[in-house]
Amino acid sequence: MLVLSCQGVSCHAGEREIVTDFAFELAEGERVALMGPSGSGKTTLLTTLAGLRPPSSGQIQATGPITLLFQSYGLLSLLTAAENVEVALRAAGHTGRDAMRRAETVLAALGLAEYAAHLVEELSGGQQQRVAVARALAVGPRILLADEPTAEQDTDNRELVLKELLAGEAALVIATHDPEVAALCDRVVALR
Repeated sequence: MLVLSCQGVSCHAGEREIVTDFAFELAEGERVALMGPSGSGKTTLLTTLAGLRPPSSGQIQATGPITLLFQSYGLLSLLTAAENVEVALRAAGHTGRDAMRRAETVLAALGLAEYAAHLVEELSGGQQQRVAVARALAVGPRILLADEPTAEQDTDNRELVLKELLAGEAALVIATHDPEVAALCDRVVALR
């Protein structure tokens, strides 16, 4: 079953066309690597697919909500790692103890149990990126768009992040420059 489909999607930034006439289908549970050089439009396309910017032309249809894992993390600096995850869970309808337990569980799965009570500004870039991954995974997305989710990770934590991203049931589009990450996906879509 298709969960995301787009036909003839073009994206502009000012006068410059970034993505032209893009067609794409994503099946339930499918993992797709989105690859291309810097400036090829990966981030622009992901934010357009997520509905954060309208396409210049074309149509996008999604079955269910889309979760976007930002390359810049999008964390709330005055909150702890756990609170950042809990905010997303509460927005998705989880309450009180349930949100706290889910946040603890997903942070622990990403090697962050001992940092749950730390403000995110006290964490390294790689730790912050894993908090952002935890927040995205905690809500149990049907469609997950991830923008370079392993860019700040060392080898061990990169494997941990990939394991968690690929273990979920979400249909996944992962923008990456890493051919090893792409090799773990069902297929690769290249932007030029």
